Amino acid sequence: MQVEELLKPFPIKEFHPFPRALMGPGAHELIGPEAKKLGFKRTLVMTTGLRGSDTVHKIVESLKYHGLEVVLYDQVESNPKDYNVMDSVTLYQENKCDSFVSIGGGSSHDACKGARISVAHDGRNVNDFEGFNKSENPRNPPHIAVSTTAGTGSETSWAYVITDTTTDPGNPHKYVAFDDASVASLAIDDPTLYYDCPLDYTAQCGFDVLAHASEPYVSRLNFQPSLGNALHAIKLTAQHLRQAVWNGTDLAGREGMMYAQYIAAQAFNSGGLGIIHSISHAVSAFYDTHHGLNNAIALPRVWAFNMPAHYERFADIADAMGVDTHGMTKVRAAEAALAAGIRLLRDVGIPEKFTDVHQDTYSKNRLGQGPTTFYEQAKVITGDAADVDRITNHVLGDACTPGNAKECTFDTVRPVVEHCMTGDLDDLLG
Repeated sequence: MQVEELLKPFPIKEFHPFPRALMGPGAHELIGPEAKKLGFKRTLVMTTGLRGSDTVHKIVESLKYHGLEVVLYDQVESNPKDYNVMDSVTLYQENKCDSFVSIGGGSSHDACKGARISVAHDGRNVNDFEGFNKSENPRNPPHIAVSTTAGTGSETSWAYVITDTTTDPGNPHKYVAFDDASVASLAIDDPTLYYDCPLDYTAQCGFDVLAHASEPYVSRLNFQPSLGNALHAIKLTAQHLRQAVWNGTDLAGREGMMYAQYIAAQAFNSGGLGIIHSISHAVSAFYDTHHGLNNAIALPRVWAFNMPAHYERFADIADAMGVDTHGMTKVRAAEAALAAGIRLLRDVGIPEKFTDVHQDTYSKNRLGQGPTTFYEQAKVITGDAADVDRITNHVLGDACTPGNAKECTFDTVRPVVEHCMTGDLDDLLG
């Protein structure tokens, strides 16, 4: 069922599946026995390489210790590209693998999910499956997703995001594919694997969680089974993100964010997203910037944009973020939620607008380093009128946009994008 169909007055809404999960300190040490239980014999491990940690080595050696053969593909890029997926499919087929393990954040998991769909269709290009449940073969190789960040939730969701590099070089395209067949067989979330995550990356991933939680809570889908998870994930993020960022080996902070990201993804899995994500996808399509960073910059502007459609829900968000709303009207409480979101962004040190982002802004920056001529020329986010126009057009074609709380047109969304580029957050506070 397409999102557009879900938005029509219709009594039936769709609840999408979750995988089984192992969660908590030490969970990753169970991967060998779990892989054997799932019938793995020769598995393709997909990862970004995770420079500076020994996480991949530990997991690969655990798999080998339990008798599995391992083929390693460690070339997945941030904002995974279609060729990352297809290169891994070729490696899988050439080595006659029977299963997948992904290690990392959303990039590794998303590329792996796309690869599984492609393998199940005899190596068809992953770009053929953009959209909703476009796969035709529901049976694909088993997959264990091991998360090393608290952000994406891709290890438990039915969504994966891929950058299509085959389009017009001047108009790159990043898309979301939603497919029940892409859901992992087993998710492993171990907060001890987050200890090596850089502080700025931890902060950015945390705002991915806040976007995942807040968007379904105000979505026009209004999917009741998602609302409790969404609100609790907001509460957990407000409670734990600062500690996870500034004291990264604090287990309580890391574990709190582990649960926040997991249940936030379960909220959006059926409850939908909105233009925080659409703007993020558009900016990373053009600049290859980090998804969580993009979400963080977009979030306050989109909350302000959507607030008139859902003051009561944003008042609930204020309560979840720890604001004492006693005696406030719903409008004042909603405005307090926005102020709390901006305070959190500033407390964890995230840039406040896209033109503040440059090559030295954060540790995972890829500005000017991408795979195409376009990316090589995109070393600075310009934020000029042409930039705003092309990003706005990308937003309007994004699969997350129909679920946004407030109706979106070019004329209404363009000022939001423009403010993301160059605006001052204090302007939003009145």
